[in-house]
Amino acid sequence: MRLVLVLGDQLSPNLSALRKCDKASDIVVMAEVADEASYVPHHPKKIAFLFAAMRKFADYLRRDGWQVAYTRLDDPNNTGTITGELIRRASEHKAAGVVYTEPGEWRLIAALGDMPIKSHSLPDDRFIASHADFDAWAEGRKQLRMEYFYRDMRRKTGLLMDGDQPAGGKWNYDHDNRKPAPDSVDYAGPMQFTPDDTVEEVLDLVARRFGNNFGDLHPFWFATDTGQARQHLAHWIKGGLPKFGDYQDAMLNDHKFLYHGIVGLYLNAGLLDPLEVCQAAEAAYRVGDAPLNAVEGFIRQIIGWREYVRGIYFREGPDYVTRNALGHSRKLPAMYWGAPTKMNCIAKAVGQTRTEAYAHHIQRLMVTGNFALLAGLAPAEVHEWYLAVYADAYEWVEAPNVIGMSLFADDGIIASKPYISSGNYIHKMSDYCGTCAYRVQDKTGADACPFNLLYWHFLDRHRDRFKGNPRMGNMYRIWDKMDAERRDQVLSEAADFLSRMDDGQPV
Repeated sequence: MRLVLVLGDQLSPNLSALRKCDKASDIVVMAEVADEASYVPHHPKKIAFLFAAMRKFADYLRRDGWQVAYTRLDDPNNTGTITGELIRRASEHKAAGVVYTEPGEWRLIAALGDMPIKSHSLPDDRFIASHADFDAWAEGRKQLRMEYFYRDMRRKTGLLMDGDQPAGGKWNYDHDNRKPAPDSVDYAGPMQFTPDDTVEEVLDLVARRFGNNFGDLHPFWFATDTGQARQHLAHWIKGGLPKFGDYQDAMLNDHKFLYHGIVGLYLNAGLLDPLEVCQAAEAAYRVGDAPLNAVEGFIRQIIGWREYVRGIYFREGPDYVTRNALGHSRKLPAMYWGAPTKMNCIAKAVGQTRTEAYAHHIQRLMVTGNFALLAGLAPAEVHEWYLAVYADAYEWVEAPNVIGMSLFADDGIIASKPYISSGNYIHKMSDYCGTCAYRVQDKTGADACPFNLLYWHFLDRHRDRFKGNPRMGNMYRIWDKMDAERRDQVLSEAADFLSRMDDGQPV
């Protein structure tokens, strides 16, 4: 008899460890443990989502004929760690060993590898590209750009392919997916589910144990099983997907979700399969219910970007999360945890994160991420914040997005240049600036948008590193054409802003 470990982000009936084992003799081990719930201060909604989904998946496995040894967080015998629970259950059942599917974080891979009981790790083949597939693609390439990897994934899956050619004749329709914020949104947002008894029990537990964590536990509306997640997917494909492409980069004060799919948390926990999600979106295109630019943009996020960042995370190794190529060391300011700020875009992104454990990719990249990079915040602190506050965050997907894409801390493995912008980008893509205490039109002065000041401050302090980057030459030419007095004023006001922020003053 063997133990079969199923982790909280592996809630998939087709998991490799379940396929390898025998429900007639082997025992599934699942556990809510303090170590996993608190290695960063997770958003209460994220903890509640995972515990509820785990309990429901354990019930599903029992109905399917498995014996499940499930440990609840408040079980008095709970050892507090995954490895502790495996050792306890192995002793209890006199198990010959443990079979598990590879976790998505180096931290857990190391812990399981050090267990004093026989164990066997299997690949996580819920992903389209194995580690070997990604390494074979990356081998010999000077630059690991996602676009070319994505095309290989299209060919491999057949998604949006007409024979050996991409549907519509182009691989990428991103140019059509950058429309500024619309005047109105005619989609009601993600499907919301009323908590059942299982969810209510978990909510009570999380409120008691994690009520002081950053984030609002109520109202709680996430899907917590595959059936609900599929209902939500169908709801979004009908109502949100048709305009998702056009407005995927837009931001609005009064619309948290716009046309976004909100499927990342369900994919990353295993409640939805990436191919089933992409095939459902493709089917909408094939019957004329959604335009190609929307469907291609969505599928690219899943079989392109999602698979690509996982490949980067495992290829680069455990030290990836510690990288800091630009030497940034400023402490994460309190406004990331909800302290007052005069910057409306930050307030909106952080406020939405607090209430929903969600913000879409442009809010993460071009608002909170852009500010963190421009201000020189320490990558390790920013990485931990993103890992803590979002319901879809696991290190394999979060770290490359933050360390690589947002902060350029990996020295350009993912991005060919830093993703920075002045306030103008946020002004173009949102209505945030219209109700902000700062004036995005002002480049200097007491009311100048901090993004305008910090943009040039970043370029000036990192000139030696980036002046030769062909994609950044025009920025430096503009900076050099400013008169010296203007440049000095910009740098002085930026430094003053950062000093006030460091002192804990609201900025």
